Amino acid sequence: MGHAAWNGSRTPDFMLLGLWAPPALRPLLWAALLLAYVATVLGNSALVGLIALDQRLHRPMYRLLTHLALLDTAYVSTTLPQALGHMVARRARLSLARCGTQLYVGISLGSCEAILLAAMALDRCLAVCQPLRYAALMTPACCAALAGTAWVLGFALSVPNAAAALRLPYCPGRPPVDHFFCELPAVLRTACADTTANHLLVYGLGTPILLVPLAFILASYVLILAAVRKLPSTKSRLKALSTCSSHLAVVGLFYGTVTAMYLRPRASSTLPARHHKLVAVFYLVVTPVLNPLIYSLRNREVHAAARYALARLRGTRTALR
Repeated sequence: MGHAAWNGSRTPDFMLLGLWAPPALRPLLWAALLLAYVATVLGNSALVGLIALDQRLHRPMYRLLTHLALLDTAYVSTTLPQALGHMVARRARLSLARCGTQLYVGISLGSCEAILLAAMALDRCLAVCQPLRYAALMTPACCAALAGTAWVLGFALSVPNAAAALRLPYCPGRPPVDHFFCELPAVLRTACADTTANHLLVYGLGTPILLVPLAFILASYVLILAAVRKLPSTKSRLKALSTCSSHLAVVGLFYGTVTAMYLRPRASSTLPARHHKLVAVFYLVVTPVLNPLIYSLRNREVHAAARYALARLRGTRTALR
């Protein structure tokens, strides 16, 4: 493969090394990634459809969950179909425009999700700590404002990192991007200039984008635990905590992987590229597949909505006959 070049005479191209696997296992890897992509799209789409169609799910938690499902679907769709296509074509060349767009959209969607998880923590906190005022506080307009804020801030706060990365020189003779998509840390490793300022910018913007929402989430759960301790019975305590368990699981998955990729010490950039790609596969492939399952498996309301939707579908088919 050739190398990425950045000069004024032509539009630079980025070459991606992609996911490595022994030749005998490449078809299996391709099939597994395709299955994960289809499962992500179908699982999140089904969840959005159930929430839209069933009036019982037109509540704040599910309104915010709709945005989480849309974010996961968009996130995986910006990268995985391209990676699958590159594996088939055995050619992974991206123009500056495509690489820059993918880099920016990827950072933005991840940032949106971090902020949205904080909004969902606020929802759970109000539900447990202020149950009598919950409906008055978490109105549809409030949910829309929280979700809109997550989308706007996510895309706005990602502009500096993307712009700074794309202004770097990427000279001939530098290695190709050792990744399966244009991810910020992988692209920075191929620049032929000092990237200290870029890494400082990543850490600096990582505070409002990742750590501030995480601090808000932790503070919300401190208040939730304090409120739960005051409940009169063990049954009521377990019921209150069960409404938060799905959100906590999603938070753990998201922050565990994204922090390992973007806020790890710079010295860890010496780790093998396969380590970075493995982390990326987890938060790009595994987490979006698991999120709808986490919110559905132990949720009786979602189960009831699914049974109702299937009954309506069977009834419609019977009427058509």
